[in-house]
Amino acid sequence: MSKTIKKNFPVTDLACAACAARVEKVLGEHKGVCSASVNFGNSTANVEYDPSVCTPEQLKAAVEDAGYGMLIQNDENSIDSLEQIQSEKYNALKKRTALAVLMSLPVVVTGMFFMNIPYANLIMFLFSTPVVFWLGRQFFTGAWQQLRHKSANMDTLVALSTGIAWIFSVANMLFPDFWLSRGIHPHVYFEASAVIIAFILLGRLLESKAKGNTSSAIKKLMGLQPKTVTIVLGNGGLKELPIEQITPGLTVMAKPGERIAVDGIVTEGNSYVDESMLSGEPIPVEKKTGINVYAGTINGNGTLQFKAVNTGADTLLAKIIRMVQDAQGSKAPVQQLVNKIAAIFVPVIICVAIISFLIWLIADPNEGFIHGLLAAVTVLVIACPCALGLATPTAIMVGIGKGAESGILIKDAEALETAPKIDTVVLDKTGTLTAGKPVVTEISTFRHISDSDAILAALERRSDHPLGQAIVAHFHNVNDFKVSSFENVTGKGLQGMIEGKLFYAGNRRLIEDNGIIISPEVSAKAQELTSLANSIVYFADKDGVIAIVGISDPVKPTSPAAVGELKKMGIEVVMLTGDNQTTAEAVASKANITKYVAEVLPHEKSAYIEKLQKDGRKVAMVGDGINDSAALAIADLGIAMGTGSDIAIDVADITIVSADLAKIPTAIRLSKATVRTIRQNLFWAFIYNLIGVPIAAGVLYPINGFLLNPMIAGAAMAFSSVSVVTNSLLLKRKNF
Repeated sequence: MSKTIKKNFPVTDLACAACAARVEKVLGEHKGVCSASVNFGNSTANVEYDPSVCTPEQLKAAVEDAGYGMLIQNDENSIDSLEQIQSEKYNALKKRTALAVLMSLPVVVTGMFFMNIPYANLIMFLFSTPVVFWLGRQFFTGAWQQLRHKSANMDTLVALSTGIAWIFSVANMLFPDFWLSRGIHPHVYFEASAVIIAFILLGRLLESKAKGNTSSAIKKLMGLQPKTVTIVLGNGGLKELPIEQITPGLTVMAKPGERIAVDGIVTEGNSYVDESMLSGEPIPVEKKTGINVYAGTINGNGTLQFKAVNTGADTLLAKIIRMVQDAQGSKAPVQQLVNKIAAIFVPVIICVAIISFLIWLIADPNEGFIHGLLAAVTVLVIACPCALGLATPTAIMVGIGKGAESGILIKDAEALETAPKIDTVVLDKTGTLTAGKPVVTEISTFRHISDSDAILAALERRSDHPLGQAIVAHFHNVNDFKVSSFENVTGKGLQGMIEGKLFYAGNRRLIEDNGIIISPEVSAKAQELTSLANSIVYFADKDGVIAIVGISDPVKPTSPAAVGELKKMGIEVVMLTGDNQTTAEAVASKANITKYVAEVLPHEKSAYIEKLQKDGRKVAMVGDGINDSAALAIADLGIAMGTGSDIAIDVADITIVSADLAKIPTAIRLSKATVRTIRQNLFWAFIYNLIGVPIAAGVLYPINGFLLNPMIAGAAMAFSSVSVVTNSLLLKRKNF
């Protein structure tokens, strides 16, 4: 066997989890395919196949034969195409739903209040026919596709119940004497068939709205990589090349403000690089000869030359993209339960209808045909899956709306189902537990000079370093001084002349390199501030250190209480951070966290979560940065801070708009209540069928002579839907 290829193909027309399972089966059984996995969540098929045996075109043809679509151009354009197709389908579904509701209203009003007016049946026929066979055509085509493959789903039940109710109504309208001659009024059920279609379309629209689009996260990650790169030629000249042409060994130039294109090692230059998309830490990292740089990070004010090491699919950014792409997807949403049961429920209902007809035919030779036909139609009408179709989306809509009122954005039913099972919450540090913005926490003065605050602020105003900006923000009310001979000393700090005197502001190396003695008192205070998770800025002149400034990213005021509440709920809390051990320990202590891991890279965050999952834990990952995106995707539940990156928000299952950790326990309680409502809805929908179907079949007739009228069956069907919606709306009254 030749070497196999693994590829992701976008798949279209997936209406439910059962559809994803069908496509997976079709691909898995295709000759030359080693394995196939279809993600309903992001509508993609991951296929490993032998290119010498089958081609993407053949796989596409097999999927299309099964009634679905597949895009085989596996690049950025295919993601655009999938987004466009999904958007067009959603807009079309919205229009069909609106029309179905509007056209069903005259049928319902006529059937309930004006049945005796002239041409009432004809009016209902004219309005219901386009609803059933035009606006609801997807159910009939879906049922036909399932029949071709000897299967059944919700479409089958909808098509049978509405189709037979409509046919029976047309027959009664055209040939009323058949029933009148036998002493039976010829009822029509146009309103039942039209309302069923309208309700089910509304349910699917709500589900589609709740699901959300996952491919945009991948697009944004891809957007972090430049399209073109400047390389340095052997003669020192520069040449711009497309990113695809960059190979390991080439020398690449990163100008100030540019994104670094590929992973490499610095060969020339000094600069600070914003690596927050990898580490999550807001402070830029110094880069000089021999230090690694990574694709997607942003170069600061200096110019760097570096030797390309990892390019294309081998860069750290590309690996993060793949991890997000592989980890995203469906995690068995509650609605999948409905589709599984429907696959058994549909054939059972059809069999019950046929058996009811036959029993009546055999048991009562005189009136058996009439009663049997009525019983069969009544069974199919009363067994309509309207309540089943609405059970999940109505509860989801109310639960998600309730969450939105509290600043908790829940993506879909998958997140609602998973949240109550969480027993471990993993928290990123920066921007999640902490504010994500450095602030001055303490200033220790060792020598008093006139206007020292204003002089320090004047120096830092000439810097774009986050620590300098924190100092400027702290001294925002002081006067400005003119600075001459200003110099930004890379990797160390600043120096400049103010009123004829040279001042320094920077790290310890800057002070020591200029021959300034740091006293034991200053060193002790610096050590104390460092142990409390502070970065230190020394302010000095030639005579010695004037002051040191402690700057840190403070823990949010609500974080300790939120952590405590999670612990009360029996949930273990872990902090992961790319920061050093000392800082991690200090922050964990302030946040009431006993378990933490420091100096963690993005792929190590994902690996840590996978380890917890292998140990049987249900893990929620809480983060705000691009560096958290892979971990957010691979966790059982991803929770993003609303103040974080768009990519983290897109990948996450839940977004906390205010970035307040106290909302996480609220989200879990809300999810528990919503899932409980969904299960109640499904329970009553099935109980209704279990009781209603036997009665419709005539099981009470031998006991007390009761035979359910199809009109009453239609009313019972409507009541079941109303009860489900009402139960869902009760969520609005609850406090979480």
